[in-house]
Formats: sequence, structure tokens, C-alpha cells
Amino acid sequence: MTKLPTSRVGVVLLAAGLLVYPLVFTGAFYHDVGVSFLLAAIAASAWNIVGGYAGQISVGHSMFFGIGAYTPLLFYTLFGWSPIAGIPVAIVLSLGLAALIGLPTLRLSGHYFSMATIAVAELIRLLVSTWSFVGAAIGLQGPASGRGWWDLTFRSELPYYYIFLAVLGLVLAVTAAFESRRFGYYVRAIKAGERAAKSLGVPVLQTKMQALALSAVFTSVAGSLYAVKTGFVDPGSGFGILVSVQMVIIAALGGAGTLYGPLLGALILIPLQTATNNWLGGGGSGLTFIIYGGIIVLIARFEPGGLMELWYRLRAKRWRKLDAAA
Repeated sequence: MTKLPTSRVGVVLLAAGLLVYPLVFTGAFYHDVGVSFLLAAIAASAWNIVGGYAGQISVGHSMFFGIGAYTPLLFYTLFGWSPIAGIPVAIVLSLGLAALIGLPTLRLSGHYFSMATIAVAELIRLLVSTWSFVGAAIGLQGPASGRGWWDLTFRSELPYYYIFLAVLGLVLAVTAAFESRRFGYYVRAIKAGERAAKSLGVPVLQTKMQALALSAVFTSVAGSLYAVKTGFVDPGSGFGILVSVQMVIIAALGGAGTLYGPLLGALILIPLQTATNNWLGGGGSGLTFIIYGGIIVLIARFEPGGLMELWYRLRAKRWRKLDAAA
């Protein structure tokens, strides 16, 4: 149960639906929801590489998201350069951090690894909160108005939507590409059982490092997209634990370890979160924690494999009924 049926019709319909969404729902509110959905799907799909496929449940991925968000705006603050110039540097820094923390933490397993990632992410958040070079608790701000297209500062949400959609397509294409290759078999074997995988000749630590590095790259890009779009980042929005938790919840809700699970999770959670925030105003932000906690309980109790696993099971049951009737 690692992928959606790779029917070309289904992929075309999904792509077509995402392409025409902002043309059908033309209001600014709907565009904003669409952009938020795509950003959440990118981040959750990036987490899914190491957390879903390899089974290494990181709850500290905000460290990579925050680096991706801070670096472009830091380049603008220090040098007046376009934030785009900081994106490649953010990717390199995220790769370096993944290598630095991966070597010791990936030797741990289960909840020990999860706790280690939380600790590292929180240490980085505290450091950034008191470091005046990166704005301390105030954060950093990007260009108020675009000096050119290269600043990616648009009045409309529409350009952001299609930029984010292109990045999401890239993440999904890379994920689909490794699913059927040796690396994909390796990470799934590690998730099934590290000792068994090692006995079969799988380079466990090397494979987990590669999965973490690839996940860190795309998570950093998600952070950069967030910063470029909002034009502002502070320690909470960049390195806050809720950033990491959202990635985990979205992937787990849709189906961790499946290609389209994070999209399904984002499709459900982001509109729900947006609706509660709009209905309840400022009080809706606190409700987000309640929603996340409730989803964790429901998933753990009734459907640990997420909604995609439920879909696979119902589909298999339907096919068995049809075969019996035939």
C-alpha cells in the first residue's frame, strides 16, 4: 500500500482540477485557501519522504522549514538582494544541518528519534529568538513592494498559486520516481524492520541519511515559499513546533507512506483550519491545537494507516464482492 493506482486518467483529472481551481473559484479568499493548501501539501509531502516512506517520525522538521524561511529574507535584509537569491543557500544549509543531526539521531529508533528531533528544533528556535542578527523575537521582513518580478511580490494570490503548484508537482514527481527504484525499496524495507533490512544487505544508516537529506531540501523550499509569499517570518512561524506537527498530522491523516496521502490530508485539514479561524476570529487559532489533538487520537484509535489505507481496504472489499457476484 504505497501508492495510489497510477491510472493516467486519475493523474490527469487531479492535475486538471488543481490547474483550473483558481479559475473556477475566483475570489481572493478561495485563492488564499488554495495557496495555503498547496504550501501545506508541499511541506507534508517533503516530510513524508523520511517520516512516511522510511518510517523515521521526525517532529522537528520545522528546523528545515525555518532555515528555508529565514535565509531568503536575511539576504534581503543584509544585502538588499532578491529573496530568491537566498533559496539555494537555504537548501545547502538545510543539507548541512541534516547531515549534522542525522548521523547521531538516525542511530536512534522509534520515539527516541522523535524526541531528539523535537529537542534540536526547539534549541534552534530558542537560539533564533535571542539572536539579534536574525531579528531575534521580532523576526525578519521582506520587500514591502516588488522591485521587479524577481522579488516574487505580487498583489494577487494567483501567481503564488501556480508557482506553488509547480513545486508540488516537482516534489510528487521525485517521490513517484524513487518509489519504484532501489532507494524506494530500501526505505520501505527499513520501515518494515531495520534489523531484517540490514540482514538483507540494505545500507540502513546511509539510506536514512539520504531520505532525511531529500526531505530537508524540499522542506526548506517550502519554508522559502512561505517567506517569499508572506514577506515576514518570526521564530514561531518559522521554527515553531506547530509547523512540524502540522506536517505530521497532514501526512498521517491522508496516509503516510503514500504518494497522494499528504494531498488528501491537506485537502481536509487546511479548509477546516481556515474555516475555524474565520468563524471564531482570533480565538480560532487556539482551536487549531484541539483539532490536531483530536485528529491524532482518531487516527491512532481507528485508522493508523490514514484515509488512503481506508480507501484501499474499501476498494479491495468492493472488488471481492464484484468477483463473487460474477
